[in-house]
Amino acid sequence: MAFKLNGKTLPIDRGFTHNDIQYPRNWLRLSTQEDKDALGITWEADPVRADDRYYWNGELDNPKALEDVDAVDEDGNPLWEKVLDNTDPENPVMVDSNVQMKILGLKSNMVLQVKHTAGTILANTDWYVVRKSEKGVDIPVEVEAKRDAVRTECDRLEVAINAVTTVEELITVMQSQNWGE
Repeated sequence: MAFKLNGKTLPIDRGFTHNDIQYPRNWLRLSTQEDKDALGITWEADPVRADDRYYWNGELDNPKALEDVDAVDEDGNPLWEKVLDNTDPENPVMVDSNVQMKILGLKSNMVLQVKHTAGTILANTDWYVVRKSEKGVDIPVEVEAKRDAVRTECDRLEVAINAVTTVEELITVMQSQNWGE
């Protein structure tokens, strides 16, 4: 955000000269909008930066890929997952498997994030489940309801994420999360 005069940025709390008139450093703070308009001073807002979770370099015209893609090197050759070849125990080596590596798209990453969030919330009440398994003590109804609601929300979000076709739709789904807390 900046004040501009003839295309030049006017820093706040610094004096400036215009048409051979020197203005004090507090002039921009103390002047009215009419004073600024009379000199031709305009306000220029900072450009809106897109959310880096969904866009490369914060550029709205450069969204990240929604779908997973096969990983390739700079020459377009497939990249394979490595496995340990222990046929010679004295010299174990890593070799290519027959599974091509994947670069996860936004949809896969967001599903993983949602599942992680659900798991984190459920972890707080896992001890009730362990206690029921080990001691036969019932889980309180409100805890069971909360756990069911978390799993339901996770399932809803996963289905919705997998159904999106644009980054904007994905953002809307991710903003609709309701974990009941």
